[in-house]
Amino acid sequence: MRTRSTTLPKHFHDAVVRWRDTYLTDFPFLMESWDKYFPNDRRFELCAYREVGICNEIECGEHKGQPKRTVAADLSSEQAHHLLSAIKAQASTEFGSIQQHREVLARAPEEEEQVWILRMMAEELRHGYQMLHLLVEDDWSSVSQQSSADFVEEILSMTTGSHVLGAFNIAFDSFLDSIVFCAMIDRVGKYQLTLQGVSAYKPMAESMPPMLREEAFHLAAGVVPLRRWVQQAAAGEPYVSMAALQHTLNKWISRAVEMFGDERGGASNVRMGLKPIKNSEAQAQYYAEVEKVVRDLNLRYVRAKRPELSRVEAEAALEALHKEGTVQHGIQPEELLRVPHLGFFRRRGMAAFTMVGAQGETFEDVEEYLRYLCRNLPEAYLAGRDFKDYTLALRKVAAGEMTAEEASRQMPALRRVGGACQCSRAVRWVRDEPAVKLESQAQA
Repeated sequence: MRTRSTTLPKHFHDAVVRWRDTYLTDFPFLMESWDKYFPNDRRFELCAYREVGICNEIECGEHKGQPKRTVAADLSSEQAHHLLSAIKAQASTEFGSIQQHREVLARAPEEEEQVWILRMMAEELRHGYQMLHLLVEDDWSSVSQQSSADFVEEILSMTTGSHVLGAFNIAFDSFLDSIVFCAMIDRVGKYQLTLQGVSAYKPMAESMPPMLREEAFHLAAGVVPLRRWVQQAAAGEPYVSMAALQHTLNKWISRAVEMFGDERGGASNVRMGLKPIKNSEAQAQYYAEVEKVVRDLNLRYVRAKRPELSRVEAEAALEALHKEGTVQHGIQPEELLRVPHLGFFRRRGMAAFTMVGAQGETFEDVEEYLRYLCRNLPEAYLAGRDFKDYTLALRKVAAGEMTAEEASRQMPALRRVGGACQCSRAVRWVRDEPAVKLESQAQA
């Protein structure tokens, strides 16, 4: 496929570069290491890519078969509102993940793992840049009073705790968070980008294929270390235990399934031609895929712990461990990883604050459930603000002082975005400089 690259006007491009220099301080090391670790891959470039030759017709919804809309002015007011919110949310997640990963980057066990995460962070920066380009190049005045500078300033001024989606407001406690986040949260990103690839708004649809190709590496940056770690755990290495992996999966998968939106929603996006399926369908597909990933990890664990077993014998043992719950070849069922129940530890959607266990069991007493969570989540996470806020909200819901819907709206408690650089209230990301014309060039 062919792509064309485009850059933001210089003062907006420079704002993103200043943001990069603040939050991605190891970027020069990535560029120095690129040829060593990625000798066959195209070097990173900060720009917006557009796919050339995508489908020109709306692919779903009430306007299916009509030409895709090329400018925001051609969208209905409802479409434009939904799309603008989606673009800003997508931009927020890209920049937000960089702020999370940077806190634990130095804790990577190996330099290769560190460089892989650095590449993922740089590509997330490019994805955020891509979304800013959609906000800046078009006129959204029909549904927003914000200027292009306001859009850029708002997004770049968000920090952990003030991003749009809850998963990007949770601090990382260890490098294990970074790896599981790539494997599970970035997998949601793969689904969202795929769904938005059929968007009735052509600039959005054109942006998705290049992002998806990069997203594949992000998933690998999570899954490859996980495969290595379960094999090391099976061999008795002390670096990462299966229990630590399980607790971290419990922490993030619950947040991942919420990123698809309320299970009862999504029909409007389908009707307007912005996505091809509803929230519940996308969530179910994601959950089934995660189950396959975890099964693969468990199979690698069994084969590493009992190398004398053939693949067929190892698969039979794994099946018996899951279904019968009995010891197989000296392996206990509790040694294996499990995907937590869809209702576990939820704070949004239909299962919000319902006190469901990781295996689907239910609890009546709020304190008993909180003690259960403490046994099934990472210990470092329990001491953080996110879990404290959840605990306070759950107790209020259980006491009838707040509805689940009200509690959901408070998770997380967003801070007001002030539009200033973190280092000084007097310095803005977007400086007052003359705008320049967009620069484009075609690339094969």
